[in-house]
Amino acid sequence: MSPRNPNYAGKVREEFDAAAFVNDLGIELGAFEPGWCESSLLLQPRHLQQTGIVHLGVQATLADHTAGGAAGTLIEADQKMVSTNIELHMLRPATGTRLHCRAEVLKAGRRLTVVESSVYAESETERVLTAKATVTIAIL
Repeated sequence: MSPRNPNYAGKVREEFDAAAFVNDLGIELGAFEPGWCESSLLLQPRHLQQTGIVHLGVQATLADHTAGGAAGTLIEADQKMVSTNIELHMLRPATGTRLHCRAEVLKAGRRLTVVESSVYAESETERVLTAKATVTIAIL
């Protein structure tokens, strides 16, 4: 996949930096290249639901925003984007010390981009796939 913006890296970093809710959660941008993006979150008690596992909303936000980062690597410099749909499958409970997400563009269209995000819960001894999301993003 080829970027349409030679400064796509600056745009992706800017979008992550400007997202107040994402920053409040503590989500950090990781590696990215045209067509994919990674992010992570050091887990805190505030990310857990009453049962002690990571809240679905935290995983959904991680999957959604990382998908936006992946899509953002392929749009024009003057374009914006917004998620229009997310289908999230919770595969197993998320526990551990950190979440990691990798999002990959499945189809980059002129008006809609479809991205798949994989969320992993990590501890010192294991890495477990906890959620998969398909995110549809409108290019504005």
